[in-house]
Amino acid sequence: MIDVRVPLLRVCRAPCAGPHRPQTQEHTVADFRLEAETRTEFGKGSARRTRRAGRIPAVLYGHGQDVVHLSLPAREFAAALRNGGANALLTVVLDGKEQLALTKSVQRDPLTRQHEHADLLLVRRGEKATVDVPVVVVGEPAPDTIPNHQLNTVSIEADATKLPDSIEVDITGREAGQGVTAAELTLPSGATLLTDAEALVVNVSAAQSAEALEAELAEAEAEAGIEREESGEAAEGAGEGDVVPEPQDTGSGESMESAEKSADNG
Repeated sequence: MIDVRVPLLRVCRAPCAGPHRPQTQEHTVADFRLEAETRTEFGKGSARRTRRAGRIPAVLYGHGQDVVHLSLPAREFAAALRNGGANALLTVVLDGKEQLALTKSVQRDPLTRQHEHADLLLVRRGEKATVDVPVVVVGEPAPDTIPNHQLNTVSIEADATKLPDSIEVDITGREAGQGVTAAELTLPSGATLLTDAEALVVNVSAAQSAEALEAELAEAEAEAGIEREESGEAAEGAGEGDVVPEPQDTGSGESMESAEKSADNG
């Protein structure tokens, strides 16, 4: 048995007609063919030159054979993972010899997200492998409810050449309080669930009203000692009814009567 774990998180939601009972669907990985080349130089400098040439440094091992250092075409390898998922079955062609492999681990550049190195594990048809498979949630639950994705992947043991790239669970029409456990997922034929069968994959809860959210926020602010500022309307309302003093003359300081007398004398 081979243990391969490359987590891949993916969630999508789309309208999907169907009964209220959760429906699940699995997609089997495709077989991707990659032309590999043997690497004879090692180190950071050699790895950079390999990547500049449009290839990815990689190692291939398993079944007791010596580790083989090779390079893979970067574009084709990225397409295999993008289209086949983390559990994509690869046909690695090296010196005219074809070998089946699974991606055990991948290193990416943290900024560019480009693949920098890959570890490939040899497998054989009919051989069992342990992998983590993404769970994809589809459908819309009942009105005024919110789905909570609790488990992004489930661990299964299955034929290395028949690994699913994802397992779908349909939550169309699910009411608040209704959840889907790992035991309810439909697995590929011959696959065994390794994740706890009672583990909650998706839970549907009632959506909070605006009043409830406001009350919860106010309570949290009170506990944290945060005082809310009065709104503009409240501030304006607090001044209603006050006597506003007449504006005072800020000119020469003469009274109106003195100014009139001066005008008459003039």
